[in-house]
Amino acid sequence: MTEALHDVRVSAAVLGAADTRRMLGADLDKTQIQPVWIEVQNGTSQPLWLLRSGTDPDYFSPLEVAWSLHTPLADDTNARINDHLDRLAIKNPIAPGATNAGILFTNPQRLTKVLNVDLLGRRTLIPFSLFLPVPDDGAGTGLVLFQYPNPQITEYADHAALRAALERLPCCASDERGSVRGEPLNVALVGELADIAAAMVRRNYRRDGRAEDMAQQVFGRPPDFVLRKQAQAGAPSTSMRGWLAPIRFQGRSVYLVQAGRPVGGRFSPRDATGIAMHDDVDEARNLLIQDMMYSGGLEKLGFVTGVGKAFEAQPQTVTNGVHYRTDGLRAVLFLAKRPLSLGDVEFLRWVPYLERREGPASGENGDARQQAGR
Repeated sequence: MTEALHDVRVSAAVLGAADTRRMLGADLDKTQIQPVWIEVQNGTSQPLWLLRSGTDPDYFSPLEVAWSLHTPLADDTNARINDHLDRLAIKNPIAPGATNAGILFTNPQRLTKVLNVDLLGRRTLIPFSLFLPVPDDGAGTGLVLFQYPNPQITEYADHAALRAALERLPCCASDERGSVRGEPLNVALVGELADIAAAMVRRNYRRDGRAEDMAQQVFGRPPDFVLRKQAQAGAPSTSMRGWLAPIRFQGRSVYLVQAGRPVGGRFSPRDATGIAMHDDVDEARNLLIQDMMYSGGLEKLGFVTGVGKAFEAQPQTVTNGVHYRTDGLRAVLFLAKRPLSLGDVEFLRWVPYLERREGPASGENGDARQQAGR
């Protein structure tokens, strides 16, 4: 996969098992490391630096990977392993007019890898987001998301019309028959797929669909994507199930999303099945907002009604018998090409959430339709 921007060309590929053994002389299958080959052609007049943590916040250094391949009582062999992997790694800086190529050792993604390549120059950042097929992945052939035929999509050009449309979208998922209420749809994402994916990767969300996720249905289908943020202890801390909605805003896609956290949070077992949702779904929604603020991709933020309030004294019950409470608001996040700072985020004057007193399903404020949209 190759892309070009501002006189810079970036090529990248995920290495399969055979290429990994050929280049590294070792098998990394058991290490949970996914090597990616990257080539950067710098056609600018300034040196560029590849920001590795922008590609993967938890990337592996070459010597870290080398250590995993060491054998006891073999100092000379281990030193050669260190030198070999260090030479293979992509080097900074990329000089003007030069081409640097090498390997970056990342955490694995399945099916399709979303690779952020952020190149830092003097007072500039040149960002790339590449969708790379993952070889040897028997689970599928790549990123194939649901798409509506154009006649089924309604286009909106102004914020007021979009707001009304967002409030008319389903409040929550259902089971396959549509007879049992599922978890609330408490987030909407607006933006190009590449910008949304880039923001998620920067905050360590990875594709991780499970059987219990597929039981939640919206628009008559299971989630188009499932992402989970892995906590430092290795357990999933926040999950997102997303569905493409049949609406667009100024040509940008709109995704309806469930944001939640499992009961037990980071203490829940990593490999547990049938993980129950924590009842404070507003907390998960707000944590996702904060994640996106720090992603460098959040352009605008607003809140609309549409989820339906559920108070602590009268919580809502979902398909698996779990209860939840909520203030009934849906966060609407507009994501754009990075980098954006916290000061760049525009707050839409829809439901004035930031003026509310924080509390679980407090019941304050009226219907968003009574607030002035823009």
